[in-house]
Amino acid sequence: MAKDFYSTLGVSRDADTDQIKKAYRRLAMEYHPDRNSDTDAEERFREVTEAYEILRNPEKRSLYDRYGEAGVRRGAGQPDFGFGGFSFSDAFDVFMREFGATGFGDLFGARARPSGPRRGSTVRLTHAITLEEAATGADRTLKLAVLDSCDRCGGSGAEPGSAPTTCATCGGAGEVRQVQRSVLGQFVSVRPCPTCSGEGTTIDNPCTTCRGESRVRRARRIKIDIPPGISSDDYLKLREKGNAGTSGGPRGDIIVQIEVEPHERFERRGDDLVYNLAVTFSQAALGAEVEVPTIDGSAKLTISPGIQSGQVLRMRGSGMPRLRSAGRGDQLVRVQVWTPTKVTDDQKEALERLAEVEGEPPEPRKDDPGFWERVKAAFTA
Repeated sequence: MAKDFYSTLGVSRDADTDQIKKAYRRLAMEYHPDRNSDTDAEERFREVTEAYEILRNPEKRSLYDRYGEAGVRRGAGQPDFGFGGFSFSDAFDVFMREFGATGFGDLFGARARPSGPRRGSTVRLTHAITLEEAATGADRTLKLAVLDSCDRCGGSGAEPGSAPTTCATCGGAGEVRQVQRSVLGQFVSVRPCPTCSGEGTTIDNPCTTCRGESRVRRARRIKIDIPPGISSDDYLKLREKGNAGTSGGPRGDIIVQIEVEPHERFERRGDDLVYNLAVTFSQAALGAEVEVPTIDGSAKLTISPGIQSGQVLRMRGSGMPRLRSAGRGDQLVRVQVWTPTKVTDDQKEALERLAEVEGEPPEPRKDDPGFWERVKAAFTA
């Protein structure tokens, strides 16, 4: 059954970005499994986040509006997260990005962190590329800083020859309980241990290199493979390449958000490109074969006699590659008849002779579509 992302978020099809974001934030808080114990809460959380990732992006939303879910998969692609299915882990990454939280306690009330190995946090960065690079794909080496396990103490945080000790306040539980009595009964509150900050252990002799943090920040270079057809707001995920975990926990991920820079010639719409072509009056009236720039170079385009300014021509297969699939989009060429602002004497004489023989222009049609209506018609042709 096809998904209806608008219904999933409970918004109308003409909802603006703020309305979509507000709906997502409300539903994400409602269905987050840390707050909602229903058996289907995790799946609902994943669904609303997937819907939000599509509808918040103008390109993906435009493709979805025209072609439905299949168009999003085929055209602008899913937010990478591996360019595969949208998992709960991916949804959680989006949630953390939107709310800017460093842990559940920031949003849902303080709670002790589990003792033992913990996964490292995700490192996020943005990388800008040109439209040409988005069309061909590119290999990049990026420099960033990540947390690595301290070599001196082996990640324990304690100076070699010593070791962390069990916290005397919480007994290693990482949390303390406080009982309060009222006329309504007895209440028990749980909060992270103030002595060990929820770790369950304390360090009496901190490592001189990491100062008891168990990790040190180091510069690192990573290589990323940018696939052809990628668009703005797509993500590349490098699994377990991010910050080191603690107590032997696995590394987090690195998420690289791609931003495709605006192009001076082309406007991108999904897999298609829009180009404005200026032609002379004689070319428009008599027809011509012209050279048109494409994202890959140039190509011949035939202008039919009598073409009107604003008419849109389609160059099939001259657009952007489809992400992770075969085929390409099209290039839509908007014809604009150019009127010179200055004319020579010879041109003026020729135009005056034309004025003597040309007929009256027809009355404008009320139903004549504007440019974007013509582009929309070209998209769906």
